[in-house]
Amino acid sequence: MTEMMRAVEITEPGGPEVLKLCDRPVPQAQPGQVVIKVAYAGVNRPDALQRAGKYAPPPTASDLPGLEASGEIVALGEGVSNWKIGDQVCALLPGGGYAEYVATPAAHCLPVPKGMGMKEAACLCETYYTVWSNVFQRGGLKAGERFLIHGGSSGIGTTAIQLAREFGARVFVTVGSQDKAAACARLGAERTIIYNDEDFVDVMRGEGGADLILDMVGGLYIPRNIRALADDGRLVQIAFLQGPKVEVNFAQVMTRRLTITGSTLRPQSDLAKAKIAESLLQNVWPLLDAGKIGPVMDSEFDLAEAAAAHARMESSGHIGKIVLKVS
Repeated sequence: MTEMMRAVEITEPGGPEVLKLCDRPVPQAQPGQVVIKVAYAGVNRPDALQRAGKYAPPPTASDLPGLEASGEIVALGEGVSNWKIGDQVCALLPGGGYAEYVATPAAHCLPVPKGMGMKEAACLCETYYTVWSNVFQRGGLKAGERFLIHGGSSGIGTTAIQLAREFGARVFVTVGSQDKAAACARLGAERTIIYNDEDFVDVMRGEGGADLILDMVGGLYIPRNIRALADDGRLVQIAFLQGPKVEVNFAQVMTRRLTITGSTLRPQSDLAKAKIAESLLQNVWPLLDAGKIGPVMDSEFDLAEAAAAHARMESSGHIGKIVLKVS
């Protein structure tokens, strides 16, 4: 490895234009970590929040954006025995993915699925860790249940549709356009709701209510989600595009035995993330290896075009995942 690398840094809080190329020292593998030579890095909403100054990285994490990547292991920290130099992996990162090299806990790496390219593999970890832990582990989705996903055409949404389909749930989604509705239907959504044309509350109540809702919108969607739930239904909140504060009538929660929960991935402990990785390897990676599920790809940008990638994501015109080509 060289001593210096190209990276994209956040020069100040602001819009996509504050993302600039820079030179940084190559990270060193600490005990329990590996260093990955990055092939592709995934682009995610938390990256944009960090860029805007609304999502500070943990104290021990890199200040560079980027929470998932694919590449080749080039260095092993003390105590790492489950990987070797030269292994091709995809990985959940504490930060630092917008760079030629990144360090991450070895336990947060997963093998590149059989037959999958590095570009697609870079899109797996942030999304699959989030969906698996929130929809299945926290939300308890079961076969036959009615599952409503807001933002069905996003990276999270397209992943949740496929996993829910494979595990036998009935999938409903909200989207903003007919093109996005068609994409979700191809992935296995039973019913697509264009939110400018229909009220998802009315649609779901007509179906008997949602057993589980995955929401990343927040704001005024929260009380509407509660109305859209079936008795004993669960709402899992993973983001707040419209804000985290709203007035809620908790009498409905009590009388209808509703559960409101949620989580965010980045602040969780290394051990918690390692346990999610173990569960993914056992339950989800066989589906990826068999080609039954996979990331929906929207667009690719060079590392130097990170600002354009963020602009694409924030336009909400994308369907699926956006990646940066690093090496």
